[in-house]
Amino acid sequence: MIGSGASNDSPRPRLSLSPVAVIVVCAVALTFLGITILFSASAAFKQGPLFYVTKQLIGVGLAVGVGWVASRVDLELSRRYIWVVGGVSLLLLVLVLIPGLGISVKGSRRWLGLGGLRFQVSELGKLAMVFCLAHFLAANQTRLSDFWRGFAQPLLIVVAFASLIVLEPDFGTAALVFSVGVVLMFLAGARWRYILPAVMAAGVAFAVLVIHNPNRLRRFMAFLDVEGNKQSGTYQLYQSLAAFAVGGTEGAGLGQGRQQMNFLPEAHTDFVFAVVGEELGLWFTLGVVAVFLVMFIAGLIHLRRAPNLFHYLLVAGCLLLMLLQAVINLGVVTGILPTKGMSLPFISAGLSNLVLMGLILGILVNTQRSWGKPGAGLSTRGLEEVTA
Repeated sequence: MIGSGASNDSPRPRLSLSPVAVIVVCAVALTFLGITILFSASAAFKQGPLFYVTKQLIGVGLAVGVGWVASRVDLELSRRYIWVVGGVSLLLLVLVLIPGLGISVKGSRRWLGLGGLRFQVSELGKLAMVFCLAHFLAANQTRLSDFWRGFAQPLLIVVAFASLIVLEPDFGTAALVFSVGVVLMFLAGARWRYILPAVMAAGVAFAVLVIHNPNRLRRFMAFLDVEGNKQSGTYQLYQSLAAFAVGGTEGAGLGQGRQQMNFLPEAHTDFVFAVVGEELGLWFTLGVVAVFLVMFIAGLIHLRRAPNLFHYLLVAGCLLLMLLQAVINLGVVTGILPTKGMSLPFISAGLSNLVLMGLILGILVNTQRSWGKPGAGLSTRGLEEVTA
């Protein structure tokens, strides 16, 4: 019985998801959660609950579009134009500081406008910094132990982007950019004896900037006593913690929370996680944290397949931009970190960050497709020499 024997001996196909597929599935789940919570969080807004949901859906559409483009480009060939991309990004970061061009909101000049849409330029700057730094470090991987090539020059790339973002001012995003840049330098092989003094110097500079900025100093001092400053400096954080307390383990139910009734400022953006806690409860918030943890683990597994240093650093930088931002947002909303406006990836309202997340997912899908191809790990010596 040849037919039956072949049937019994043939291996059964096994269904499995690649690490990048796991990340994409998690991102889609978080995006659906974000749209659902956004509908609830904006219920009391004068524009109506569909106003921000509609804008979010537009952002999702743009994110899918740019993600598809990013998934199709040749990453090795794109390195020929990396300094053009970096230069344009730095130029945009300069233009946003010019009155009349940059859009100022609450004292910060971070946006450029196009029609009825606004784009936060630093979101593009973050990804451009990762591209430039990954390319430079990969092109000089045999000289990373040198002070000039392996530390000073890559640090100048990081500082160029971070310093312009500080001028907006946006200390939180600047700190994120600097942190990601330093971690990438360490992963590439830069020496600890150079990195540690730079980190300490950056910490001192950051402290000086906070001390000489009365508003930020007042917010930091208020953070040290949340209860005593709940009517002023820590009102937003106090209401956020109250939302988690009210939600308990089960939650008040979708649309039943009180914080979305204008008690909690920025409930639809930076503090949307508090609305999740109040309306869906502890178990759901822990689920969100678990999803980000799964994305982190899947990212580490994917990194093990990187064919060369450029791809490794590029993917590592993308993962850090996404997950470190999530850690900062969750830390702020739960009172672990001082209050700082930073979106929760895929969940918070905001077109700019959604587009950035779309680009990051597109790059991850791109590497998933290209790393398995023959010759994926080969990069020509000429490209390294010309573009270094």
